[in-house]
Amino acid sequence: MITFDHVVNPVPVGEESDLFAAQPITFAAMNAARELARKQGAARVKLFAVQLEGEAEVDLPPGFRRLPGLKRSVADVKDFCVPRKLPLIADILRALYEAGSADYMIYSNVDIAPQPYFYWTLARISEQGHDAFAVNRRTIPPHYRDAGAIPLMYSELGQEHKGWDCFVFRRELYPRFHLGQACIGAGWIGRVLLTNMACLAGRFKVFADLHLTFHVGNDMAWRARRFADYQAHNRNEWHRLYREFERERGPFARGGIPGRFLDFFERQAAKESER
Repeated sequence: MITFDHVVNPVPVGEESDLFAAQPITFAAMNAARELARKQGAARVKLFAVQLEGEAEVDLPPGFRRLPGLKRSVADVKDFCVPRKLPLIADILRALYEAGSADYMIYSNVDIAPQPYFYWTLARISEQGHDAFAVNRRTIPPHYRDAGAIPLMYSELGQEHKGWDCFVFRRELYPRFHLGQACIGAGWIGRVLLTNMACLAGRFKVFADLHLTFHVGNDMAWRARRFADYQAHNRNEWHRLYREFERERGPFARGGIPGRFLDFFERQAAKESER
């Protein structure tokens, strides 16, 4: 039976934050999806949560294993205009790799909730030979605030979202990842993960139209102008790892992943130089 280790990064927040409602929804939906996969004999799933060391611990429901706290954040590696302790994706994945042993590792944003058949479907995708893939979410209306309404959330068709927030890859790929000091919670982190997956996997795909995950609302607070230097940081970390892979593998075609990201990188860098 296929096995999955799935990690999220909970954040202690107040009621003013969208995560205050979103995190319990995600936890409950992950547990429900794991239980269905177990009942169907489709997959064995372990759920993990990891936070920064010293941070107030978010309450976790039964079924989640809390990993040892992360010892650093992006604030420890670089100065920013608005200091924020955002975890490094390399540290999150290392914590999962060291704690788990499953066939596949999964990282998803903590506000991304799975449909009940999520892990069941991932098992079928893995059986088709995909060793790394991303699943794009559906965005549902923002009025949902309570985990008790999850059945109604499941029923929402939602709208297609072009960003990337759920990543699945075979465990043996991780030691070869180039992640640098890219942090979660800022732009370009999806491109960092997709570039690694596309370069290292034998069979990689982005599933952009599957109804497998959902997100309540679409506020995109990370795009606020005051956080622009975090996006620039991740963009530069992406460019560094892109060049590392290019040295290993030769130039990438501009039409696919990761080659097409280079055009976007160059456009954004040019805009910043004009300011």
